[in-house]
Amino acid sequence: MGTVLRRLLAAIPLLWGVSTLLFLAIHALPGDVSNCFLDPDLAPDEVARVRSNLGLEEGLGVQYARWLRSAALLDFQLSLRYQRPVSEILGEVLPNTLLLSGVALLLAFGGGIAAGLFAARREGALPDRALGAASILLYSTPGFWLALMLLFLFAEKLAIFPTGGLSSPNAEFLSPLGWVVDRARHLVLPSVALACALGAAVFRFVRASLREALAQEYCRAARARGIPEALVLRRHALRNALLPVVQLLGLNLPLLFGGSVLVESVFGWPGAGRLLVEAVQIRDVPVVLGACFWMTLLVVVGNLFADLLSALVDPRVRREA
Repeated sequence: MGTVLRRLLAAIPLLWGVSTLLFLAIHALPGDVSNCFLDPDLAPDEVARVRSNLGLEEGLGVQYARWLRSAALLDFQLSLRYQRPVSEILGEVLPNTLLLSGVALLLAFGGGIAAGLFAARREGALPDRALGAASILLYSTPGFWLALMLLFLFAEKLAIFPTGGLSSPNAEFLSPLGWVVDRARHLVLPSVALACALGAAVFRFVRASLREALAQEYCRAARARGIPEALVLRRHALRNALLPVVQLLGLNLPLLFGGSVLVESVFGWPGAGRLLVEAVQIRDVPVVLGACFWMTLLVVVGNLFADLLSALVDPRVRREA
């Protein structure tokens, strides 16, 4: 418990630093924020009144203090575009991003571990070499290009999956089972596009770790006792091979949320990533700062979860803690 508390306290200066950098970066952009929202034909006194209502006439220090207070309270003022509380808007889209990222994580780690187990038992064989080549190809493929190709092939040409969105227009009239199936069909392509690169990395880590573990003395002793190779692989080698994979989870969470920005834009998925792209285009500063802050917070919590999972997998980590 003490370790968790220390990690949470250490996250406070990290969140403060990220919040400060976000604030400075968005205010360093050229141009005036009000130009994106105001009619150029408005009278100067009307423009000044609107800028005053938006808080744009205040000094940068005052705006920064107000932003820090908003971040501490998780209340990010009103969106300049929607004129609604940013926290309310994020509350509508963050669950969609978490759903997409969660399914992508399950696909990446489940598929990567299963493929790594399969390849480790066939070292040097054709399936092992084919999976190795495919993993390099997937890992080096840009996520947005892969998303476009999946959309073109499976949505446009073969018409197997929807072209985008969260659900079909008539989803509210479907039965509960039909609604779940419809949501799953819309989720397949974006989650696969998001999971491919991470799944390829997990596969290569698992395969390399399993090969190293299978060459250790305890695995050779297990074989000498007559334990089948499949059990040696699952019960003896896999647990030791999982530790670097768990650490990989913490390292790749920022990339996962960063990739969701592109994938959500390609597939029209109504998540925080797509909202962030639209807010950057129109200089909706409260939305940009709020979305980036929440994504940073999710990465910090995810890294803490990965550390706790490492302690669960490896007793040595628990003793060090």
